[in-house]
Amino acid sequence: MKFYSRRVIKPNDLNPSNVLFGGALLSWIDEEAAIFAACQMKTQRLVTKFISEINFTSSARSGDVIEFGLSVAHVGRTSLTVKCVVRNKVTHESIIEIDKMVFVAMSEEGVPEPHGAATESVAA
Repeated sequence: MKFYSRRVIKPNDLNPSNVLFGGALLSWIDEEAAIFAACQMKTQRLVTKFISEINFTSSARSGDVIEFGLSVAHVGRTSLTVKCVVRNKVTHESIIEIDKMVFVAMSEEGVPEPHGAATESVAA
């Protein structure tokens, strides 16, 4: 798995317990994974179809740097399934793991359409 981008946790990203707000993290993950999927699928027209169980394994605090790891789990005709791990950049401690995020390529009419990712070899 490659780690593609990083983010510094700021005070505005925290919940009342002074740890990273899960909703903010999930929003960032959806954005990062969608960008990754769009690059693999060779299309900007895609939607998030499914996100599997979300497992928060630790937290992050203000000043921590987190990084987003993404890899292709499966390539379908109109879809791409991505695995995501977010970890602390310094300690490499996992913060969250998502085994399946399914993205579907969409036509201008809003219906699923084949994408440009090769089913045999997709660059992760």
